[in-house]
Amino acid sequence: MILDAHQHVWTLARGDYGWLTPELAGLYRDFDLADYAGAAPFVDASILVQAAPTDAETDYLLALAEGSNQVAGVVGWVDLASVGAPARLAELAANPKFLGVRPMLQDLDDRNWIAGAELTPALAALTGLGLSFDALVRPEHLPALARMAARHPDLRIIIDHGAKPDIAGGSLPDWRAALAPLAAMPQVACKVSGLPSEAGPGWRPEVFAPWTETLVEMFGPERLIWGSDWPVVTDVTDPTSWYEVVREAVRPLGALAMAEVFGGTARRVYRLNRRGDGWVRG
Repeated sequence: MILDAHQHVWTLARGDYGWLTPELAGLYRDFDLADYAGAAPFVDASILVQAAPTDAETDYLLALAEGSNQVAGVVGWVDLASVGAPARLAELAANPKFLGVRPMLQDLDDRNWIAGAELTPALAALTGLGLSFDALVRPEHLPALARMAARHPDLRIIIDHGAKPDIAGGSLPDWRAALAPLAAMPQVACKVSGLPSEAGPGWRPEVFAPWTETLVEMFGPERLIWGSDWPVVTDVTDPTSWYEVVREAVRPLGALAMAEVFGGTARRVYRLNRRGDGWVRG
């Protein structure tokens, strides 16, 4: 079973996608679950990930997930700095398709925000409720994320898009050094997703080898999770081509490793279980 652990949908009329502007011509339109099914027919199930920092976005995704057996779960958004965050998380956790949260750290002016003490109640609530934390970061955010992770050793953390390394600029040693402290923490997993966008248009499969091999080495298949990052990925490639790139990187490790990266790890980290034709957390 292939589980895509990172895909989005959006409806422009909802009006809360601040980053999504007409300048992003290929992405500035509605994308729905039917579009995704056509773009990634080889995928058995997927995880919907938030694309707007609003409560309305989380509710929207959960409503879509409720009516779809193809959606295994939702990673939403909650204002973690709010005094009401623990209560909101408890409310969302009652939905068996709610898996965790993703603050859009890459868009914040303060790269140290995630390490602030004011977030402790919300992060403790995530841990207590068995929810996860997706980290949308760039390499410059990793030191603060590592400090947060050290204070919350029982919180399951998933680094999105390999921390978005500058593949086009070739800064592999600095990226690897920043990632190493987090890779040493057993509660931290990493998504091998989003890298085509960091390489830019016109990429060749061999461009990714040093980056994907580094992620495999640092996290191992038991903490590495494949995601398409559809539809963002469509600006430079397609889900099938990206799947093949990662497949070639993992293939030397054997069939069991492949099963982990393309589904098993995500199911374990997000605590996903099949119930009949559907999916639930726990």
